[in-house]
Amino acid sequence: MGSNRTGVQMSPLDARRMHDQHVEAAPAVLQLPAAAAGADVRARYIADAGTVGSVPPPGSVKGVLNTGVAMLSGNNPQLLLDRLGERLAFERTATRICDALITKVRTLQGDDGDALVPLDILLSMREQEAEHFALVARCVEQLGGDSTAQTPAGDLAGVESSGLLQAVADPRTSVAQSLHALLISELADNSGWEMLVALAAAHKHTAMLREFERALERERAHLQYVKAWFERHTLGAPAAPEVPGGAHWTAPDSR
Repeated sequence: MGSNRTGVQMSPLDARRMHDQHVEAAPAVLQLPAAAAGADVRARYIADAGTVGSVPPPGSVKGVLNTGVAMLSGNNPQLLLDRLGERLAFERTATRICDALITKVRTLQGDDGDALVPLDILLSMREQEAEHFALVARCVEQLGGDSTAQTPAGDLAGVESSGLLQAVADPRTSVAQSLHALLISELADNSGWEMLVALAAAHKHTAMLREFERALERERAHLQYVKAWFERHTLGAPAAPEVPGGAHWTAPDSR
């Protein structure tokens, strides 16, 4: 427990005075629903706004041909490339989140292998996130796209995940607080890979489908570990985390 630095309970007289002044200055606003305040301004911005970028066209002859064939077949290759761009942005940030947490865990608990967050598993998770980034980049190139180009979904994913990275990188946050941010990241990561698996199957990219299913299996293991670590830090639960299906953790291979 610490000092109350942000709540109004520390100064009830000032809080009451502030409330009374607000009522006197803006009685009409108080009669409206809270969500309606400023809604008309936001609505005008929404009506006039454009889109969050666009999926760039293929930069190679192979990419143009692949895209044309896919579109003639009734598929939407732009959607797949957009979601691949999303995973690129997210896996890049997920790797950095792991880097930040590794530094924090080493600083606060040392290199103790029996600690609540085993460093060997966390290091393996970090390497697998980096491998997933490289995998998605290769798939974009195989489709004739540019893995360095930012797609709309990639732009949004970068913004969304940046807050999680800031939470973990903040030197004031505890390991438990950092694990909560990582848990949110893993939940979103699992959902993203499930989407890629479905898209690869719909577009009949058999080789990609196998790779994506393997990545999803790893991400599900990550989620189980992070959830268990967070619960142990928060609730003091003694149970050791298990990966789905009762399998044992395996370090990433060189493939």
